[in-house]
Amino acid sequence: MRVGVPRETKLDEHRVAITPDGVHELVRHGVEVVVESGAGEGSSIDDDAFRCAGATMVTTAVAAWESDLVLKVKEPQPSEFAFLRSDLTLFTYLHLAAYPEVADALIQAKTTGIAFETVQLPDGSLPLLAPMSEVAGRMATQVGAHFLERRHGGRGILLGGAPGVRPARVVVIGAGNVGWNAAWIAQGMQAEVILLDRNLDRLRWVDQIHQGRIVTLASNTAAVARAVADADLVIGAVLIPGGRAPKVVTDVMIQGMKPRAVIVDVAIDQGGCVEGIHETTHRDPTFEHHGVLHYAVGNMPGAVPHTSTYALTNATLPYALELATERLPAVLRRHPELALGINTMQGHVTNKVVADSLGKPNAELANFLQ
Repeated sequence: MRVGVPRETKLDEHRVAITPDGVHELVRHGVEVVVESGAGEGSSIDDDAFRCAGATMVTTAVAAWESDLVLKVKEPQPSEFAFLRSDLTLFTYLHLAAYPEVADALIQAKTTGIAFETVQLPDGSLPLLAPMSEVAGRMATQVGAHFLERRHGGRGILLGGAPGVRPARVVVIGAGNVGWNAAWIAQGMQAEVILLDRNLDRLRWVDQIHQGRIVTLASNTAAVARAVADADLVIGAVLIPGGRAPKVVTDVMIQGMKPRAVIVDVAIDQGGCVEGIHETTHRDPTFEHHGVLHYAVGNMPGAVPHTSTYALTNATLPYALELATERLPAVLRRHPELALGINTMQGHVTNKVVADSLGKPNAELANFLQ
């Protein structure tokens, strides 16, 4: 099988879907790997590193996409839709609930689209989303601290305060990988941290780990409203695997927030959990609404591509190796969690949550496996 790694084309996306070590592992198992020249440049990985690992470097995106299995980081951009075809397997973050036009392109081309973010283990964990959730969560606090500075539009508050001065109040909504990491970093920066979630067992776990240094609250509409009203920084970290994020922070809540407070909505690549929010970019990351600064960059880990690329490959490589060396039914027998990752196949949506979020019929995956 031939594995292709094209250069990412999404605005300000500097990650690459594999590291040289990942290439070496695939080549060692007899897999041909082609990498588009410059694909690793943004992650501080030069072409020679890939070449030394055994990759064939190609000069065009077309040559990379002319592969059996294409590894990417982000969903195909409109300029890449023409590369989709029925005999292609695409392994990447898709986030189809937020990008229905990508779903339509995959369906029309009859491409097998396997989404990192919906691969789910029996315990409910998301092994291929986790590394980027950890990066995004840690970044969310860092970004929030940056935009709380007055010259960047915020309230002019130091996250950790100073002796005799109250620190910033950080409210994190959602205690999954994103939320817990955001709360953890905020606590480490000596902010006053409140973490809300509906899962009491998860809150118990956080409380045991941090021994009260992070205040945990059961999440409901009234609790969120009270917390948000007194927050300097709100971090939205709500996730429904494969589905659109619910609007937990309402427009009325935003109107009641402090002037020049900051919202960082990490759920934006699933539509966002803040009412009225829209996706922004690394080049133009914020906008103001009701006097509150909103940050909603859809590919936050792309700002730290070296760290993100290595963290992502650590998680995805075992699955990529299986997909490159075995037929899909055999891979699914060994890794049933990968079945939930298959979002589209032969012109149909095969993940029920994704289908429901798109308003499309759900097709049984078993119907297309031979």
